[in-house]
Amino acid sequence: MRQLIVTGDDFGLAVPVNDAIEEAHRRGILTTASLMVGAGATTDAVERAKRLPSLKVGLHLVLVEGRPVLPPEAVPALVDGHGEFLTDLVRAGFRFFFSREARRQLEAETHAQFEAFHETGLPLDHVNAHNHMHLHPTVMTLILKVGVEFGLKAVRLPYEPLRVSWRASRRGRLSRLGWWLFLTPWLLLLKNRLRRANVRANDFVLGLHDSGRMDSERVVRFLSLLPDGTTEMYFHPATRRCPEIDRTMPDYHHEEEFEALTSRAVRDALRASGAQRLSFSELP
Repeated sequence: MRQLIVTGDDFGLAVPVNDAIEEAHRRGILTTASLMVGAGATTDAVERAKRLPSLKVGLHLVLVEGRPVLPPEAVPALVDGHGEFLTDLVRAGFRFFFSREARRQLEAETHAQFEAFHETGLPLDHVNAHNHMHLHPTVMTLILKVGVEFGLKAVRLPYEPLRVSWRASRRGRLSRLGWWLFLTPWLLLLKNRLRRANVRANDFVLGLHDSGRMDSERVVRFLSLLPDGTTEMYFHPATRRCPEIDRTMPDYHHEEEFEALTSRAVRDALRASGAQRLSFSELP
């Protein structure tokens, strides 16, 4: 049996992103969205979500490449001189692991973001982290610890099957193999921890190595190769370019991803796949 979760990430980043997520749910295949609670258009995103009760929303935890919910002076070990999170993921990862003070501040910021989501009044569908930082064992420990207080039920497992990834994209075979080998131990650790914590997760993810380039043609190929089980396919859609997008994701093709989510060819391919669309909260 094939099940498919279709997620729009960075909900709340900017109004064009919110526009795309709303339209992709109303007239496309999108089922869920991941909310950045500290972004500039979060209030607009929450208002839209409340008008769309069928759109399930989760927390997109931001601990790198963004601004904290707490005042920067409360988390000095996590931010740079401009009060923004580190953009060097390796440096951030080492700091999270080895600095006791950074871990204390990380827990406080994680709690603040869960609390901010809770205050929206939206049911928590799932949690994932910006740039998949929840693969970091320290971050995952805090998500599970803090999440208990806020009813955490599901987390994204960013495991992309190598064969499906290569056949759908037809590019970057060696880089995909390299990333697959590097990520596999961390993914196994994450999967085991989620199982022990009784937290639901998808079996597979599609879009990991093609993030920002999920156009209609590629999505149709992915849908023709869906494995049995629950797959999450995630996107970064927007109706147009804007400063927030240009600053954080200048190489992403946001409009093409939005077009894919609402494409007739993609909707036809989804029907042909026989996959049932659902959200994380509907996982058994």
